[in-house]
Amino acid sequence: MLVITNAKAGTTDAENVRRAVDALRAGGTEEVTVVPCAEPDQLDKLLAEHDATTVVAAGGDGSIHALVRALHRRGELDRRTVGLLPLGTGNDLARNLGIPLDPGEAARLLLTGRPRELDLLVDDGDDIAVNAVHVGVGAAAAAAATRFKPYLKTAAFPVGAVLAGIRHPGWRLRVEADGETVADDRVLMVALSNAPAIAGGAGRLAPGASPRDGLLDLVVSAATGPVARVGYALGLRDGTHQHRADVVRRTATRVTVRGEPFPINSDGEVSGPVEHRTWTVSPRAWRIVAPPVT
Repeated sequence: MLVITNAKAGTTDAENVRRAVDALRAGGTEEVTVVPCAEPDQLDKLLAEHDATTVVAAGGDGSIHALVRALHRRGELDRRTVGLLPLGTGNDLARNLGIPLDPGEAARLLLTGRPRELDLLVDDGDDIAVNAVHVGVGAAAAAAATRFKPYLKTAAFPVGAVLAGIRHPGWRLRVEADGETVADDRVLMVALSNAPAIAGGAGRLAPGASPRDGLLDLVVSAATGPVARVGYALGLRDGTHQHRADVVRRTATRVTVRGEPFPINSDGEVSGPVEHRTWTVSPRAWRIVAPPVT
Protein backbone atom coordinates (compact mmCIF):
# COMPACT_ATOMS: atom_id res chain seq x y z
CA MET A 1 0.00 0.00 0.00
CA LEU A 2 1.29 3.44 -0.98
CA VAL A 3 0.25 6.45 1.13
CA ILE A 4 0.88 9.83 -0.49
CA THR A 5 0.98 12.77 1.90
CA ASN A 6 1.08 16.53 1.44
CA ALA A 7 4.67 17.64 1.94
CA LYS A 8 3.43 21.13 2.83
CA ALA A 9 1.07 19.95 5.59
CA GLY A 10 1.56 21.03 9.17
CA THR A 11 2.32 19.03 12.30
CA THR A 12 -1.35 18.17 12.96
CA ASP A 13 -1.73 16.45 9.61
CA ALA A 14 1.61 14.69 10.06
CA GLU A 15 0.43 13.32 13.40
CA ASN A 16 -2.85 12.17 11.87
CA VAL A 17 -0.97 10.37 9.10
CA ARG A 18 1.25 8.68 11.69
CA ARG A 19 -1.84 7.49 13.60
CA ALA A 20 -3.40 6.16 10.43
CA VAL A 21 -0.25 4.32 9.31
CA ASP A 22 0.13 2.80 12.79
CA ALA A 23 -3.46 1.56 12.55
CA LEU A 24 -2.80 0.04 9.12
CA ARG A 25 0.29 -1.79 10.33
CA ALA A 26 -1.44 -2.94 13.52
CA GLY A 27 -4.21 -4.35 11.34
CA GLY A 28 -1.82 -6.54 9.42
CA THR A 29 -0.79 -4.35 6.49
CA GLU A 30 2.98 -4.78 6.71
CA GLU A 31 3.91 -3.16 3.41
CA VAL A 32 2.93 0.47 3.93
CA THR A 33 5.09 3.00 2.11
CA VAL A 34 4.60 6.68 2.96
CA VAL A 35 5.88 9.27 0.48
CA PRO A 36 5.49 13.07 0.60
CA CYS A 37 4.34 15.00 -2.44
CA ALA A 38 4.91 18.75 -2.65
CA GLU A 39 3.22 19.41 -6.01
CA PRO A 40 0.68 17.53 -8.18
CA ASP A 41 3.25 17.40 -10.97
CA GLN A 42 5.34 15.04 -8.81
CA LEU A 43 2.61 12.39 -8.71
CA ASP A 44 3.52 10.84 -12.05
CA LYS A 45 7.09 10.21 -10.89
CA LEU A 46 5.94 8.78 -7.55
CA LEU A 47 3.44 6.44 -9.22
CA ALA A 48 6.10 5.26 -11.67
CA GLU A 49 8.47 4.49 -8.79
CA HIS A 50 5.92 2.65 -6.64
CA ASP A 51 3.77 -0.07 -8.20
CA ALA A 52 1.40 -0.61 -5.26
CA THR A 53 -2.07 -1.74 -6.30
CA THR A 54 -3.68 0.41 -3.57
CA VAL A 55 -2.74 4.09 -3.53
CA VAL A 56 -4.01 6.26 -0.67
CA ALA A 57 -4.30 10.04 -0.74
CA ALA A 58 -3.78 11.59 2.69
CA GLY A 59 -5.42 14.97 2.23
CA GLY A 60 -8.57 16.69 1.08
CA ASP A 61 -10.61 16.89 -2.09
CA GLY A 62 -7.76 18.51 -3.97
CA SER A 63 -5.44 15.64 -3.07
CA ILE A 64 -7.83 12.91 -4.21
CA HIS A 65 -8.59 14.91 -7.36
CA ALA A 66 -4.88 15.15 -8.21
CA LEU A 67 -4.29 11.45 -7.56
CA VAL A 68 -7.23 10.23 -9.66
CA ARG A 69 -6.27 12.65 -12.44
CA ALA A 70 -2.70 11.32 -12.47
CA LEU A 71 -3.90 7.71 -12.57
CA HIS A 72 -6.36 8.58 -15.35
CA ARG A 73 -3.64 10.19 -17.45
CA ARG A 74 -1.37 7.19 -16.88
CA GLY A 75 -4.14 4.78 -17.90
CA GLU A 76 -3.93 2.99 -14.53
CA LEU A 77 -7.41 3.45 -13.06
CA ASP A 78 -8.34 -0.08 -14.10
CA ARG A 79 -5.52 -1.74 -12.17
CA ARG A 80 -5.07 0.45 -9.09
CA THR A 81 -7.52 1.00 -6.25
CA VAL A 82 -7.66 4.38 -4.54
CA GLY A 83 -7.95 5.00 -0.80
CA LEU A 84 -8.56 8.19 1.15
CA LEU A 85 -7.45 9.49 4.55
CA PRO A 86 -9.54 12.70 4.75
CA LEU A 87 -7.38 15.54 6.06
CA GLY A 88 -8.81 18.46 4.10
CA THR A 89 -11.14 21.34 4.89
CA GLY A 90 -14.34 20.33 3.11
CA ASN A 91 -13.74 16.60 2.56
CA ASP A 92 -16.74 16.51 0.25
CA LEU A 93 -15.93 13.16 -1.35
CA ALA A 94 -15.44 11.50 2.03
CA ARG A 95 -18.71 12.91 3.35
CA ASN A 96 -20.64 11.83 0.27
CA LEU A 97 -19.26 8.29 0.39
CA GLY A 98 -19.47 7.85 4.16
CA ILE A 99 -15.70 7.60 4.65
CA PRO A 100 -14.90 8.41 8.30
CA LEU A 101 -13.29 11.80 8.89
CA ASP A 102 -11.28 10.44 11.84
CA PRO A 103 -7.87 9.26 10.53
CA GLY A 104 -7.80 6.12 12.67
CA GLU A 105 -11.29 5.06 11.60
CA ALA A 106 -10.52 5.88 7.96
CA ALA A 107 -7.44 3.65 8.20
CA ARG A 108 -9.48 0.78 9.63
CA LEU A 109 -11.90 1.20 6.71
CA LEU A 110 -8.95 0.71 4.33
CA LEU A 111 -8.41 -2.66 6.04
CA THR A 112 -12.03 -3.82 6.12
CA GLY A 113 -13.76 -1.92 3.30
CA ARG A 114 -14.25 -3.08 -0.26
CA PRO A 115 -13.53 -1.21 -3.49
CA ARG A 116 -16.52 0.64 -4.95
CA GLU A 117 -16.63 1.48 -8.64
CA LEU A 118 -17.54 5.13 -9.23
CA ASP A 119 -18.25 7.32 -12.23
CA LEU A 120 -15.70 9.89 -13.37
CA LEU A 121 -16.36 13.25 -15.03
CA VAL A 122 -13.81 13.74 -17.83
CA ASP A 123 -13.47 17.02 -19.72
CA ASP A 124 -11.93 17.94 -23.07
CA GLY A 125 -9.21 19.97 -21.35
CA ASP A 126 -7.46 16.86 -19.95
CA ASP A 127 -8.94 17.26 -16.47
CA ILE A 128 -11.36 15.18 -14.39
CA ALA A 129 -13.71 15.54 -11.44
CA VAL A 130 -14.68 12.93 -8.89
CA ASN A 131 -17.27 14.96 -6.98
CA ALA A 132 -18.41 18.19 -8.64
CA VAL A 133 -17.61 20.89 -11.18
CA HIS A 134 -18.72 24.52 -10.84
CA VAL A 135 -18.67 27.11 -13.59
CA GLY A 136 -19.18 30.78 -12.77
CA VAL A 137 -19.85 31.94 -9.23
CA GLY A 138 -19.09 28.51 -7.74
CA ALA A 139 -15.54 28.75 -9.09
CA ALA A 140 -15.21 32.37 -8.03
CA ALA A 141 -16.43 31.40 -4.55
CA ALA A 142 -13.81 28.64 -4.27
CA ALA A 143 -11.07 31.09 -5.23
CA ALA A 144 -12.33 33.65 -2.71
CA ALA A 145 -12.58 31.03 0.06
CA THR A 146 -8.98 29.85 -0.32
CA ARG A 147 -7.43 32.56 1.82
CA PHE A 148 -9.93 31.94 4.65
CA LYS A 149 -9.56 28.15 4.89
CA PRO A 150 -6.70 28.09 7.44
CA TYR A 151 -8.73 30.24 9.82
CA LEU A 152 -12.41 29.48 9.18
CA LYS A 153 -12.25 25.84 7.99
CA THR A 154 -15.63 24.86 6.44
CA ALA A 155 -17.03 28.31 7.29
CA ALA A 156 -14.71 29.66 4.59
CA PHE A 157 -17.04 28.32 1.89
CA PRO A 158 -20.08 30.51 2.70
CA VAL A 159 -17.76 33.51 3.19
CA GLY A 160 -16.30 32.92 -0.25
CA ALA A 161 -19.77 32.53 -1.72
CA VAL A 162 -20.85 35.88 -0.29
CA LEU A 163 -17.78 37.66 -1.67
CA ALA A 164 -18.19 36.06 -5.09
CA GLY A 165 -21.89 36.87 -5.16
CA ILE A 166 -21.19 40.54 -4.50
CA ARG A 167 -18.48 40.88 -7.12
CA HIS A 168 -19.83 38.97 -10.12
CA PRO A 169 -22.90 39.94 -12.20
CA GLY A 170 -23.07 36.55 -13.89
CA TRP A 171 -21.81 35.09 -17.17
CA ARG A 172 -23.48 34.93 -20.59
CA LEU A 173 -23.32 31.23 -21.37
CA ARG A 174 -24.93 28.58 -23.51
CA VAL A 175 -25.37 25.23 -21.79
CA GLU A 176 -26.12 22.01 -23.68
CA ALA A 177 -27.05 18.67 -22.09
CA ASP A 178 -26.77 15.66 -24.40
CA GLY A 179 -27.09 18.00 -27.38
CA GLU A 180 -30.14 19.91 -26.07
CA THR A 181 -29.77 23.59 -25.19
CA VAL A 182 -31.05 24.05 -21.62
CA ALA A 183 -29.81 27.62 -21.04
CA ASP A 184 -28.65 30.47 -23.28
CA ASP A 185 -28.53 33.66 -21.25
CA ARG A 186 -26.76 35.29 -18.31
CA VAL A 187 -26.35 32.69 -15.56
CA LEU A 188 -25.00 32.76 -12.04
CA MET A 189 -23.68 29.21 -11.92
CA VAL A 190 -23.51 25.98 -13.86
CA ALA A 191 -22.84 22.92 -11.72
CA LEU A 192 -22.19 19.32 -12.69
CA SER A 193 -22.45 16.97 -9.75
CA ASN A 194 -21.56 13.35 -9.18
CA ALA A 195 -22.87 13.32 -5.60
CA PRO A 196 -25.36 15.23 -3.42
CA ALA A 197 -23.29 17.55 -1.19
CA ILE A 198 -20.68 20.30 -1.57
CA ALA A 199 -18.92 22.92 0.58
CA GLY A 200 -18.07 20.66 3.49
CA GLY A 201 -21.62 19.34 3.62
CA ALA A 202 -23.10 22.85 3.89
CA GLY A 203 -24.71 22.73 0.45
CA ARG A 204 -27.14 20.15 -0.97
CA LEU A 205 -26.39 20.88 -4.60
CA ALA A 206 -27.90 17.76 -6.16
CA PRO A 207 -30.08 15.77 -3.75
CA GLY A 208 -30.45 12.23 -4.99
CA ALA A 209 -27.36 12.32 -7.19
CA SER A 210 -25.42 9.06 -7.35
CA PRO A 211 -21.71 8.58 -8.14
CA ARG A 212 -22.40 5.25 -9.85
CA ASP A 213 -25.49 5.69 -12.03
CA GLY A 214 -23.67 6.68 -15.23
CA LEU A 215 -25.21 10.18 -15.15
CA LEU A 216 -24.12 13.62 -14.01
CA ASP A 217 -26.61 15.94 -12.34
CA LEU A 218 -26.68 19.35 -14.02
CA VAL A 219 -27.85 22.45 -12.16
CA VAL A 220 -28.04 25.83 -13.94
CA SER A 221 -28.95 28.93 -11.92
CA ALA A 222 -30.07 32.17 -13.56
CA ALA A 223 -30.50 33.85 -10.16
CA THR A 224 -28.43 36.89 -11.11
CA GLY A 225 -30.40 39.59 -9.26
CA PRO A 226 -29.48 40.50 -5.65
CA VAL A 227 -32.65 39.10 -4.07
CA ALA A 228 -32.66 36.04 -6.30
CA ARG A 229 -29.05 35.27 -5.33
CA VAL A 230 -29.93 35.29 -1.65
CA GLY A 231 -32.90 32.98 -2.26
CA TYR A 232 -30.79 30.61 -4.32
CA ALA A 233 -28.03 30.54 -1.68
CA LEU A 234 -30.52 29.81 1.10
CA GLY A 235 -32.10 27.05 -0.98
CA LEU A 236 -28.71 25.40 -1.50
CA ARG A 237 -28.54 24.69 2.22
CA ASP A 238 -31.37 22.14 2.10
CA GLY A 239 -31.69 21.40 -1.60
CA THR A 240 -34.86 23.42 -2.20
CA HIS A 241 -33.05 25.63 -4.75
CA GLN A 242 -33.85 23.00 -7.40
CA HIS A 243 -37.54 23.94 -7.24
CA ARG A 244 -36.94 27.60 -8.11
CA ALA A 245 -38.24 28.96 -11.43
CA ASP A 246 -34.79 30.36 -12.27
CA VAL A 247 -33.07 26.99 -11.84
CA VAL A 248 -32.80 24.21 -14.43
CA ARG A 249 -31.93 20.69 -13.31
CA ARG A 250 -31.24 17.79 -15.67
CA THR A 251 -29.40 14.51 -15.72
CA ALA A 252 -27.11 13.90 -18.68
CA THR A 253 -24.09 11.98 -19.88
CA ARG A 254 -22.48 14.93 -21.67
CA VAL A 255 -22.58 18.68 -20.96
CA THR A 256 -21.07 21.54 -22.97
CA VAL A 257 -20.70 25.13 -21.73
CA ARG A 258 -19.62 27.95 -24.04
CA GLY A 259 -19.70 31.75 -23.98
CA GLU A 260 -17.79 34.58 -22.39
CA PRO A 261 -14.66 33.51 -20.45
CA PHE A 262 -15.61 31.59 -17.31
CA PRO A 263 -13.67 30.10 -14.38
CA ILE A 264 -13.96 26.41 -13.47
CA ASN A 265 -13.82 24.72 -10.08
CA SER A 266 -13.17 20.97 -10.30
CA ASP A 267 -13.28 19.33 -6.84
CA GLY A 268 -12.03 22.59 -5.34
CA GLU A 269 -9.25 23.13 -7.89
CA VAL A 270 -9.83 26.39 -9.77
CA SER A 271 -8.75 26.83 -13.41
CA GLY A 272 -9.53 29.00 -16.42
CA PRO A 273 -10.98 31.24 -17.58
CA VAL A 274 -11.97 29.43 -20.78
CA GLU A 275 -14.65 30.02 -23.40
CA HIS A 276 -15.63 26.40 -24.05
CA ARG A 277 -15.57 23.12 -22.15
CA THR A 278 -17.29 19.74 -22.51
CA TRP A 279 -17.65 17.14 -19.76
CA THR A 280 -18.53 13.48 -20.33
CA VAL A 281 -19.38 10.78 -17.80
CA SER A 282 -17.08 7.77 -17.78
CA PRO A 283 -19.22 5.14 -15.98
CA ARG A 284 -17.62 3.26 -13.09
CA ALA A 285 -14.17 4.25 -14.32
CA TRP A 286 -12.32 4.10 -10.99
CA ARG A 287 -12.38 2.30 -7.63
CA ILE A 288 -12.12 3.63 -4.09
CA VAL A 289 -12.25 1.80 -0.77
CA ALA A 290 -15.47 2.99 0.89
CA PRO A 291 -18.34 1.73 3.05
CA PRO A 292 -20.97 -0.37 1.25
CA VAL A 293 -23.84 1.33 -0.53
CA THR A 294 -26.87 1.56 1.74
